Amino acid sequence: MSSPKLTWPGRIEDGRRILRYVDALSEAAALEMARDEKVFLFGLDVDDHKSIQGSTRGLLEKFGKDRVFTTPLSEDAMTGIAIGAAMAGMRPIHVHIRMDFLMLCMNQIVNIASKARYMYGGQVKVPMVVRSIIGKSWGQGAQHSQALHSLFMHLPGMKVAAPSNAHDAKGCTIAAIRDDNPVLMMEHRLLYPTEAFVAEGAYVVPPGRSRVCRFGRDVTIVGVSNMVVEALRAAELLAEAGVSAEVIDPIWLAPLDSETIVESARRTRKVLIADNGWLNCGASAEIAARLAEALAGEGPIQIRRVGFAPTPCPPSPELENAFYPNPGTIAAAAYALAKPDAPAWTPDPARTKLAYQMQFKGPF
Repeated sequence: MSSPKLTWPGRIEDGRRILRYVDALSEAAALEMARDEKVFLFGLDVDDHKSIQGSTRGLLEKFGKDRVFTTPLSEDAMTGIAIGAAMAGMRPIHVHIRMDFLMLCMNQIVNIASKARYMYGGQVKVPMVVRSIIGKSWGQGAQHSQALHSLFMHLPGMKVAAPSNAHDAKGCTIAAIRDDNPVLMMEHRLLYPTEAFVAEGAYVVPPGRSRVCRFGRDVTIVGVSNMVVEALRAAELLAEAGVSAEVIDPIWLAPLDSETIVESARRTRKVLIADNGWLNCGASAEIAARLAEALAGEGPIQIRRVGFAPTPCPPSPELENAFYPNPGTIAAAAYALAKPDAPAWTPDPARTKLAYQMQFKGPF
């Protein structure tokens, strides 16, 4: 029997392969499942014909129903199975259609998965990956649009990845599968159709490394997950207004590479943090606190944050426009930091739509 093809073709540009984020996720799982027979993937509807928006496409056909299978609608019980399998030496990938549904298995994650290795003196490992999808879509509202990554950043023993592009989605997934600790993968649904250069074969994007996506001198913008994409668009608008913005992607939120952010802030002295979550006790608050501590005594620094408005996620498109940050609100906030004495500036609203507003075609 010939071995199954484990790479997705994508398309070639400038001699390099371009792949969609969603295909990079599936390719990463396929490569690791072929490399290690202890890796298996399960979750509600992962074997459905739509394959979780394509993120598990081809895996059932390649590896069979013993290693790729759907589950009952019981997040708590299924997370317990993942933890037990991980403790027994397997490497489960547990897929959740929405991060909101992790609230149904918090005891398993908080009190067992993240703590078991510590409580057993290192004799037990819990190498499990929890894939969770976040982000607005078509008015799913308060219980299906939340980004709760800061809850998991708070847990010792838990790693959190938030890749913003297809290259990092593949590398972070492979790193997560190979890690001996539980890892939460936060995947923004609006990133799924986006494309990036992605190498064939296996590679890792290791925990604890940020990336400077765009160099600038006037203001530092730190984006989380999809906010990296919007921050880069905001930086283009800012450049037209005479502001040079540096954009940083943390990639991994736990462990967090704050040194890269601190070094940028040390130069610009002005930092804007754009998050896909609420500001109160969120990822942006942690980044701001680390900046304040690291740069204390080095002179004045200005820090500002943008994120979810302080209300549950609304279903109405008009309210969503006010609720979620976009390139316009990011650019306006960064401009105010960079030029505090200048009149308030906002870019042309016609140029500040989120990418999904031109690409998104429907729910699942």
